[in-house]
Amino acid sequence: MKNTAIKTFSSLLLSASALTSVGFISPALAQTATAAPSNEAAEVVVVTARRRDEALQDVPISVTSLSAASLEATGAPDITVLQQSAPNATVQVARGSNSTLIAFIRGVGQQDPLWGFEPGVGLYVDDVYIARPQGAVLDIFDISRIEVLRGPQGTLYGRNTIGGAIKYVTRKLASEPALNARLNMGSYGQIDAIISGSTPLSDTFRVGGALARYQRDGYGKNITTGAEHYDKNVTAGRLSAEWEPSESLYFRFAYDKVIDDSNAKHGHREAAGAGLTTGVAILPNVYDTDAGIGSANSVETSGWSLTGEWKINDRLTVKSITASREGASNSLIDFDTNQVKALDVPALYDDKQFSQELQLLVSGERLNGVFGLYYLDAEASGAFDTIVGIANLTIATSGKVDTESFAAYGDFSFDVTDALSVSVGGRYTEDSRTGQVYRQNFTGLGSPLFGNTAAIAGLLRSNYTNSKDFNDFSPRVSVSYEFSDALTAYAAYSEGFKSGGFDMRGDAVLTPKTVDGYKPEYVNSYEVGLKGSLFDGRANFAAAVFRAEYEGQQITRQEPTLAAGIASFVDNAGSSTIQGFELEGGARFTDNLSMTFGLGYTDAEFNEFRSFTLVGGVLTPINLAPTAVFQNTPEWNGNVAFKYTRDLGNMGSLDATLSGSYRSEYSMFEFVNPLVDQLDSVTLVDAGIGWNSEDGVFRMALTGRNLTDERYKVGGYSFAGATFGNVQNSFYGPPKTVTLSLSAKF
Repeated sequence: MKNTAIKTFSSLLLSASALTSVGFISPALAQTATAAPSNEAAEVVVVTARRRDEALQDVPISVTSLSAASLEATGAPDITVLQQSAPNATVQVARGSNSTLIAFIRGVGQQDPLWGFEPGVGLYVDDVYIARPQGAVLDIFDISRIEVLRGPQGTLYGRNTIGGAIKYVTRKLASEPALNARLNMGSYGQIDAIISGSTPLSDTFRVGGALARYQRDGYGKNITTGAEHYDKNVTAGRLSAEWEPSESLYFRFAYDKVIDDSNAKHGHREAAGAGLTTGVAILPNVYDTDAGIGSANSVETSGWSLTGEWKINDRLTVKSITASREGASNSLIDFDTNQVKALDVPALYDDKQFSQELQLLVSGERLNGVFGLYYLDAEASGAFDTIVGIANLTIATSGKVDTESFAAYGDFSFDVTDALSVSVGGRYTEDSRTGQVYRQNFTGLGSPLFGNTAAIAGLLRSNYTNSKDFNDFSPRVSVSYEFSDALTAYAAYSEGFKSGGFDMRGDAVLTPKTVDGYKPEYVNSYEVGLKGSLFDGRANFAAAVFRAEYEGQQITRQEPTLAAGIASFVDNAGSSTIQGFELEGGARFTDNLSMTFGLGYTDAEFNEFRSFTLVGGVLTPINLAPTAVFQNTPEWNGNVAFKYTRDLGNMGSLDATLSGSYRSEYSMFEFVNPLVDQLDSVTLVDAGIGWNSEDGVFRMALTGRNLTDERYKVGGYSFAGATFGNVQNSFYGPPKTVTLSLSAKF
């Protein structure tokens, strides 16, 4: 299997090797180029990875920047496409959900989206941190670009960016009246309508908004109820206003809301069930299910932000970002995918957050940087029933986690000489967390939490409240040397921190120490990189080699037990080492033909994995490192894309794209499970062709994704045993789809 993966990727590298004759060009450079041919050098890509505008080549961080134009050309539906474009990144819809995000970068992330657990990759929308993963699979509309920052970003972005950060940057309002509209029609009854626009109400005040409606039938069916499975039913909107009373003052208010009423997603059984009445056999269509719990599902998120900037003078700017967000989820998960309630879970999630950030940006001839203060007040709560129907047992669980966080940070770069630059940064964080956990057995199919007042109360397994304080100082230092205007090398050291917390599934009867919570985790990262351009900017490349030392890694595990239903553990697993590299580049061969590619390699191994296992009902210490693997972390991954443009004169222009991505085999959990793991490498092929009117007003495009109709797994569940219906389920990525898009810009 590994030999096949190596051969497949070798062919990809051979295809890309022709670049060495003309050099490399960063993906963002090619993707921001206009559709019409040009003899000019590629434009400079500006990113805000260090909280200030900088040329991508000057940033001593491994960054992928994707423009709105490039994402639109490939028919990208949402931010999960990042894993097909950004090396060493896994960005997926979480198992059993439609809009909950899981993200891993360089092996660091979070798969368990239960309230109270923190992500390892931070998501930011216009510099506002999104604390919870529910509703975070953002559709791509009305954006400027998306940036993927690899490696710990704790100095500038906070405690939960030990793997990296994803920045979703929306468009600023145009100074002239503007109206954009797009209609998508495609496979599985897809009909999307997106409209956005803005208008100035005065010389200093502008208003705008965007509304998107996404509808699609399911890729499969619930064979029992006939309901659509893997469907899409989403409404999203955004309103904004910008005020510039003077050249030195700028204010922006934004409000957004997303309503996801897509049906519940239950997965596909990968092994025959035990103790079930129907559906014992494996269904031939991987998108089908025969779940009996129902399809009701609702996720609603909304938030507002107010950003203000005051340019005191040419050297100093003050920036304030005030934001508030909230979300609510009502979901059903049928783990056994059967009419028998062998393992069914109805669940409710609620969260809210308020944040305030103040920044002082310094810009000078040799000294540039930012100093900031950050405050977060967040609450995440929820409840769920674990219904073990064969045993006539329900375990009711509910709880809440309150988080109050304060941080002070700074990051400054000093040009020692015209060629040598040194950057030093640090962030001090104080977190206070209070957890409330309730867990109790009930006889009956459902508990009073979800309306079963006839349930008979049994053993109270957890009912406690506890508080913990955590603090950390995360430094970062880098040295950059500019060999020429076209070649820069850097070396960087950074630390990442993710605070501890409380297991919302914690069972104080089985694991009494759960009331003490789990500890923080830390990453120390070393990175060396080289960025350069050739041939007057027509060629460009970016490469990075990294090594990370991971300590106290937080890993959630569940083990089936009859008395406790599903026993939960949150392990501070010990230590691990992650190392690898990234290489991104491309070339503009002619004025009409360009190419981009990315390559990532990750070697992640546990040095120590301290945990417990149940032996005869007794918790026994064990070191699981010899058999443990990193989840959602393929060893090899890569992407390649070609773009061709053709000027048709007064008939407009054509553009065509052909792209492919590759990921070697990967595991869903820390322990190999052939039933739910992706055992084979995955190669996805996308293509698109578009026509643009001469005046740039109209566009018509036909795009196809996963054209080879690959079946590949993106998540799973495993709860073995007849009592639980022998749950071995998988969730799959989208099949082949074709979309026709009609758009107009006025």
